[in-house]
Amino acid sequence: MEDNKSRVVIMGCESYDDNLVYEKLKTAIDLLGGIETFVSKADKILLKPNLLRAKKPELATTTHPAVFEAMIRILKEAGMSDLAYGDSPGFGSPAGVARESGLTEIADKHKVPMLDFTHGQTVDFYLGLVKKRFEIATGVLESDAIISLAKMKTHGLTRITGAVKNQFGCVYGLNKGTSHACYPDPLSFSKMLVDLNRYLSPKLRLFIMDGIMAMEGNGPASGKAVPMKVLLVSDDPVALDATFARMINLEPSFVPTNVFGEEMELGNYSFDRIELLGDPIDQFFNADFDVVREPAEEKKTSGLGSLSSLRGLLVRKPVVDKDKCIGCGICEESCPLEKKAIKMVDRKRRRYPLYYYNRCIRCYCCQEMCPEGAISVKTPLLGKLIVYK
Repeated sequence: MEDNKSRVVIMGCESYDDNLVYEKLKTAIDLLGGIETFVSKADKILLKPNLLRAKKPELATTTHPAVFEAMIRILKEAGMSDLAYGDSPGFGSPAGVARESGLTEIADKHKVPMLDFTHGQTVDFYLGLVKKRFEIATGVLESDAIISLAKMKTHGLTRITGAVKNQFGCVYGLNKGTSHACYPDPLSFSKMLVDLNRYLSPKLRLFIMDGIMAMEGNGPASGKAVPMKVLLVSDDPVALDATFARMINLEPSFVPTNVFGEEMELGNYSFDRIELLGDPIDQFFNADFDVVREPAEEKKTSGLGSLSSLRGLLVRKPVVDKDKCIGCGICEESCPLEKKAIKMVDRKRRRYPLYYYNRCIRCYCCQEMCPEGAISVKTPLLGKLIVYK
């Protein structure tokens, strides 16, 4: 390996067959020096999957149980027995989401406990560039080492969700919504995510991305499962996310966590600073992957951004498909603003969400949490012609 280069292992994996996933993941980690390079028998090791919300594994919303189990087997075979897992979901209880996602069965089988991600404490981070304090889950604070098990998915705000954003689940409970309210645009939100990873960096040891089945389109919860047939492994979350972006023909600089991650010295996204190991990246190139191939930022609207009525005709916004909507109200509940940008209304014997776009901060929490995939992020026609051309 050349000096100062980050290493990312690309490992093809055709299916979620338990033994196949185990063999492929172990081979990938061995290419980086073996699991002992990253954690020791004395460490209290936290496995941090993506448990966004309660979804079946085949929907590609959460980290697949086969990847979770393979990592447990690798650690236990190396003599590392102090293992635990946990995440703070966007909606639902950690226990309930883990059960629906298939992880509880695996954890019980291997006697791996779930740590407390419902409570936590505020910690200071004086080195933070945009955020000096975080509300970190108790389970994270009680651990010595974290192995992050991310899912390969699209995201309405940051284009993709991967290794860097997976640590957002280390912030417990409603504090995640508060972060969206405080950092409403993609750029400030991404800087906050990088600061969070920088705070956690002494504990963060290894990043695995489950891309055997990925999610394209209306991610991170309501998109379409698509086979990418790959596992990505690295000790650099920025390099891993940049490699994912290159696989789907997405310019890595359009993902703000990549750019700020390199600027803030979390990792490398530039191609000449990454060494790829394992299988050739060309084998997994998917130019048709459904992702927004535009910079993740709201462009200037010629000084008219203060005119909310015109702004609503120009910038990307969440839109409800009333045929899919079941009127559950989760979108209203997930809005992080004190003065909600969504209100459930009853009209024509139906209940559905009404948006106040002049209040909406475009955090897309509603789209992310909708259980029916009834909300998508769309660019108005005028915006396509003027702002996002």
